[in-house]
Amino acid sequence: MSKLAVIEKLEAMREAARLGGGQKRIDAQHAKGRLTARERLDVLLDEGSFEELDMYVEHNCTDFGMDETKIPGDGVVTGSGTINGRLVFVFSQGFTVFGGSLSERHAQKICKIMDMAMKVGAPVIGLNDSGGARIQEGVASLGGYAEVFQRNVLASGVIPQISVIMGPCAGGAVYSPAMTDFIFMVKDSSYMFVTGPDVVKTVTNEIVTQEELGGAVTHTTKSGVADVAFDNDIEALLSVRDFVDFLPASNREPTPERPTADDWDRIEDSLDTLVPANANQPYDMHELIRKIADEGDFFEVQPAHAGNIIVGFGRIEGRTVGFVANQPMVLAGCLDINSSKKAARFVRFCDAFDIPIVTFVDVPGFLPGTAQEHNGIIKHGAKLLFAYAEATVPKITVITRKAYGGAYDVMASKHLRGDLNYAWPTAEIAVMGAKGAVEIIFRGKTAEEIAERTAEYEARFANPFVAASKGFIDEVIQPHSTRRRIALGLRKLKNKALENPWKKHDNIPL
Repeated sequence: MSKLAVIEKLEAMREAARLGGGQKRIDAQHAKGRLTARERLDVLLDEGSFEELDMYVEHNCTDFGMDETKIPGDGVVTGSGTINGRLVFVFSQGFTVFGGSLSERHAQKICKIMDMAMKVGAPVIGLNDSGGARIQEGVASLGGYAEVFQRNVLASGVIPQISVIMGPCAGGAVYSPAMTDFIFMVKDSSYMFVTGPDVVKTVTNEIVTQEELGGAVTHTTKSGVADVAFDNDIEALLSVRDFVDFLPASNREPTPERPTADDWDRIEDSLDTLVPANANQPYDMHELIRKIADEGDFFEVQPAHAGNIIVGFGRIEGRTVGFVANQPMVLAGCLDINSSKKAARFVRFCDAFDIPIVTFVDVPGFLPGTAQEHNGIIKHGAKLLFAYAEATVPKITVITRKAYGGAYDVMASKHLRGDLNYAWPTAEIAVMGAKGAVEIIFRGKTAEEIAERTAEYEARFANPFVAASKGFIDEVIQPHSTRRRIALGLRKLKNKALENPWKKHDNIPL
């Protein structure tokens, strides 16, 4: 074959791969409001940065007439590119090719880029849009999934892994995203479930839609399986670009630095009146986070799930910080099962990737009730305790108001190796609220005596000074100088060195 003919053949093969399942199927994808696999990568990655691998790979299945239909690429586009100039590895499933179903070769392509990402230390972003296992291949397809799962597990805590669910993701396919660090979904367009509505109806007689069973809203509110739900493909992909900017390339690399014009010692007078005079009145903890972070930029994770705790990423002096904060607006800021799991997973992610953790505390305790106890609040609450105690990254804690009982201990207290523990003058650190405490200590006294003793208890404990006198609080600070204190603290702790005892791994209370 002449040189020219080879070049022409190459171009023809590239064109065939680019066309995926053909124009008709591309039009059908667009009609559903979804982009194709390649269009998604164009939005996600810096212009012209995508370098594709395995463009010509075809499946090796000969059963059920599959040998007559082969499409180059085999339903997944893989390779690497940059996001704001930083290297990432990507795979994007193409629903137009065999419904994006996973074959043995399709899985091998995904495994190849995951292996490369591990070797060089760069994030992996998976765009999932797949009907599941390729049934014609049977167990070979299942083997392919397990190969991917194994890599997800080995990559966990080594490189950031992000899954974007942009269409169906069902059966075995759900377990790969489940083991990645973050899952983003698209409303009315993406679904995740282990068994679909038809099987559910057959087995349990429940009639449920795809959306109710495993849509983006279900998973970002009820189950907490996914982190954020976006309105469409473009919004989801652009948000991933913003999100990746907060993360280091791997556990060997420092967090990225972004220049900022926001002064590190900016005084924020409005914080002096953030906490209301009435101890039972809520306030929005988002306001504190936004006023502390550079330029008020805060990327919240799981905003619609377990709203009684807030977690997400911001920056101080241009460097990424993980924020965890009790939210008095929801359940009075109590810790419960869902908020404990949500925050524990976030704290462990930050610790794995050397991201300092700033915790804002206003917690009246754990949520009481049989539902919580019977569903295991003891074990689930212990997850958050465990995560904070295990973390060796810089930990700065600010108690804004209530820090009662065991919940005080759990929220990055001095006793769990908090590096700098500050309190606002409005902080109350005690075993419980004054009224409850007095009713126990002075059981059987008259109402007048109870009232008198309550005032006494409040005078003693409704302030940060008892804790400060024992060294459990390092300093009582003015709310307006909180950003300056945190910035200084993070500078001091930049070279913090702390190692846990050697172990194969811990046994977190799952």
